[in-house]
Amino acid sequence: MSRLSFYCVRLVSCSTIALTTIVLVLFASSSRAQSTPNLHGKVVDQLSSRVPDANIVLLENDNEIVAGKSDGQGSFSLAAPKEGRYSLRVEATGFATQTIPVDVGKNGKTEELTVILGIGPLTQQIVVSATGFAIPEAQVGASVSVIDSDQIVALNKLDVLENLRLVAGAQVVQTSQRGGTTALFIRGGESDFNKILVDGVPVNYIGGSFDFAQLSNTGVGNLEVLRGSNSVLYGSDALSGVVNVTSARGTTEIPVLKYSADGGNFGTLHQDALLSGLVHGLDYLTDFSDFQTQGSYQNDYFHNETISTNVGWQINPTTGIRATFRRVGSSVGSPNGILFYGISDQAWQTNRNTYGSVSAQQQTTEKWHNLVQFNFAQNNELYVDPFQVGEPSFGNTLGNVVTIRGANGYSVTGQAILDYAGTYPELFPDNEARRSLYAQSDYQFLKDWTGIFGFRYEHEDGEGFTRDNYSTMLQAHGSIAHRLFTTFGVGLEHNSFFGFAATPRVSLAYYLRKTTNAGIFGETKLKFNFGKGIKEASTLEQSGALITILTPAQIQQYGVGPIGPERSRTFDFGVEQRLWNGRSLLGITFFDNNFYNLIAFLNPGELESIGVPPGIANNPNFGAYVNATSEWTKGFEVEYKHDLGHGLLFQGEYTYLDGLVTKAFGAPSFNPLFPTIPIGEFAPLEGSRPFHRAPHSGSVALFYNRKRVNAALTGYLVGRRDDSTFLSDANFGNTMLLPNRNLAPGYQKFDLSVGYSLTHYAKIYTSAENLFSQHYQPAFGFPATPFEIRSGVTFTIGGERGWWK
Repeated sequence: MSRLSFYCVRLVSCSTIALTTIVLVLFASSSRAQSTPNLHGKVVDQLSSRVPDANIVLLENDNEIVAGKSDGQGSFSLAAPKEGRYSLRVEATGFATQTIPVDVGKNGKTEELTVILGIGPLTQQIVVSATGFAIPEAQVGASVSVIDSDQIVALNKLDVLENLRLVAGAQVVQTSQRGGTTALFIRGGESDFNKILVDGVPVNYIGGSFDFAQLSNTGVGNLEVLRGSNSVLYGSDALSGVVNVTSARGTTEIPVLKYSADGGNFGTLHQDALLSGLVHGLDYLTDFSDFQTQGSYQNDYFHNETISTNVGWQINPTTGIRATFRRVGSSVGSPNGILFYGISDQAWQTNRNTYGSVSAQQQTTEKWHNLVQFNFAQNNELYVDPFQVGEPSFGNTLGNVVTIRGANGYSVTGQAILDYAGTYPELFPDNEARRSLYAQSDYQFLKDWTGIFGFRYEHEDGEGFTRDNYSTMLQAHGSIAHRLFTTFGVGLEHNSFFGFAATPRVSLAYYLRKTTNAGIFGETKLKFNFGKGIKEASTLEQSGALITILTPAQIQQYGVGPIGPERSRTFDFGVEQRLWNGRSLLGITFFDNNFYNLIAFLNPGELESIGVPPGIANNPNFGAYVNATSEWTKGFEVEYKHDLGHGLLFQGEYTYLDGLVTKAFGAPSFNPLFPTIPIGEFAPLEGSRPFHRAPHSGSVALFYNRKRVNAALTGYLVGRRDDSTFLSDANFGNTMLLPNRNLAPGYQKFDLSVGYSLTHYAKIYTSAENLFSQHYQPAFGFPATPFEIRSGVTFTIGGERGWWK
C-alpha cells in the first residue's frame, strides 16, 4: 500500500470511528430524555411572529385523527394515538394552509415542531446556503434562488445546468452540444468563482473549476443558488456564488418503484429507475439513469450513467444520521469548434466522479443543535486526442477553409491550425480527491438570536500535490422586533499552500411593511449584503508558481512567497415588494463586485514590470503564475413572480451586467485586416469586458400544474458578448482573429415540457428543447443542439396509492 493510500484509509477510518462515537453519544443522551405522549410545537409566520388561534389537525392517510388550536402564544399540543408517521394540517385566517409530515417516535417521544405559515399563494421557500441552517427565505437578506422538486419535475430536464438558466444573475455557457464543457458565471464572476455542493459535499476541482455537463438531474430534489460571496461558511472558492444541490428523500411508508423510458431524435435514449420509501424512521431513495445521444454532427456523442442514493435514519425525534452517494460515469466526443474548422476533431473525454457523505446531527436541547459530516469527492478525468485531423502543414494540421462572421460585423476567411505537432495519441489525465470533516454547533442564546460555530478539516490531493487545510467559522443570526433580520460572521482559513486569510460577511433584511396579504401592496422588504471571498490556486497554478520553480537560495535571497488567494469584495442592496394580495412578488437588486489578486501567467518581461527582479523573472519556464490581475462587475437584477391562478405560475428575470478588466498583462494582437483594432487573443485586454459574459440576459417561465397535467414553457435569452476566436493561421499569424467587442452573437432558447397522467400508475410526457431550432452559439465556434424532442412514459407502483393490483 502506498503512503498516500495508507493516509487516505487512515483518514477515513479515523473519521468513521469519530462519527460513530458521536452518534452513540448523541443516541445515549437522547435515550435519557424524558418522553411525552403529546405532539407539540408552535405556529409562526414567515418572520417568526407567533400565530394564535390556528386550527391544527393531525391526519393519518388523509383521515382526521385529532384536532386542536394554537393558544395566544401560537403554541399547541395534540395527543397522538400511537407512534408512526402522520401529516399535520395547519390553517389560520389570512395565511396559506400548510401541511407537513410529522413523526411520533417510540415510547411516546415526539417531534418538536415549528410550523411556518406563508402569506398568499406563492411558495415560501426554506434556504440553507445563506446562514448554514434551515431558515425561511423571508428572514435572510441574501439573494437566494430556489428551484424546488415540483419545478424540477415540470421542467423535465436531464441536466442541472438547464435549471440554472432560470436563476437571475446566472449565465450558463456550454461548449458544443450535450455533454460539452459547461461553465456558470454568477454576477460576472469567473466560472471557477463558485462553490458547488452536492448534499453538502464540495465537488469543485482544486482551484474552483466545475463542469456542470457532468451533473444530471438524477435524484435531485432541490437546487439552491446564493449570489454573492460566502467564504465565511464555505471557505475557498465562494467568491461570487454558491450552488447547493440536495438529493431527494423517500417519503412514503409503502415503497415507490418508478421507471421512466424515453427516446428522441439524434439517436437519443434515456432510462431512469427509482426506488424510495420510509419505514420506522428509515428513509431511502436510490435513482439510476442512463442517457446517450449521437448528437447532430460527427464525434459529438454523449453517454452519461448516474446513480444517486440518499439514506437517513431518524433514531428518535432529536437524533438522526444520513448517508449520501453519487457516482457519475460519462464519455463525450470533443469535436472542437467545428464552426471555426469546418471538420470535427476526433478527441474524446471520460469522467468518473464519485461524491459521498456521512453525517449525524442532534437537537441536543431545545436551543442547542449539533452536526458533524464526513465528505468525500473523487474526480477522475481523461482527455484523449488519438490522432491529427485535417490538412498537414509543417507538422501541424489545418481545418477547412471557412468564413467566420462575428456578431459585430467583422469577418475573416482562411484556415486555422486544428491540431498542433506532437506525439499522438495525446493523453491528458486529471485525478483529484478531497476528503473533509465538518462540525457545526448552533446555539440559541437569546429568544431570536442564534450563534453558530463551525470547524472544517480538509485534505486535498491532486496531480502530485497535497494540501491540509483548516477553517473556523463564527456567525450570528437574529432579529430585532421580527422586523430587522441580520446575519454577520467571520471565516478564518488556513490553507497549507497560501497561508492564512480572514473573510467577513454582513447580511441585513428590513421590513418597511410587515407581513400582510390585504390590498395591492403587501410586505416591503429591504436587503443589504457585504462580504469578502477567497479562492485557492489550482494544482496547475501551484506547479508553475514563482516559488515552485525557484531554488531555495533564490527564494531566500529575494524573499519570494507562495501565490496568495484570489479575492473578492461583493456588495448588493435591493427591495422586494409583494403585490396583489400576495399573488405577486417583484424584486430589484443592485450589485457591485470587485475581484482582485487574480492569478495569471506572466512572461519574464511582464514579471519585471510588476517588480520581480530580473534574476528570477528570467527562469527556465519562461514565466510564472502570480497574483497580478483584477476585474470588477456591477449591474442589477429584476425578478418577478405571479400566481395566475388555476394552476398557472409565471416567473421572469432580467440581468444587466457591466464588467471591466481593471488590470491585465499581455500585449494586444493585431489582425492585418484590422490594423488599428487591438485584439485580446487568449484573454481580454485591460479596459475591456470579460469574455463570455453578456451585458443583457434574462429568462421567462410559465408553469402549469393542475389535475392530471403538468407543463412548463421556458425561454432563456442572452445578448451579444465579448469573446475571441483563439485561432492561429498556418503561419502562427493573427489573420483568423476578430475584434473582441460583441463578437459572440445573442441567442434565445425556448423549451417546452408536457406531462399527462393516464392513471395513478402511468404518465406520458414530451420534452422539446430549442423549439425554434435557432442555430445559436452558446460558446463562440460551437453550435448548439437544434430542435430536440424526447417522448416517453413513466410507470409508478406503490407510494400513497398502494401497490398496483
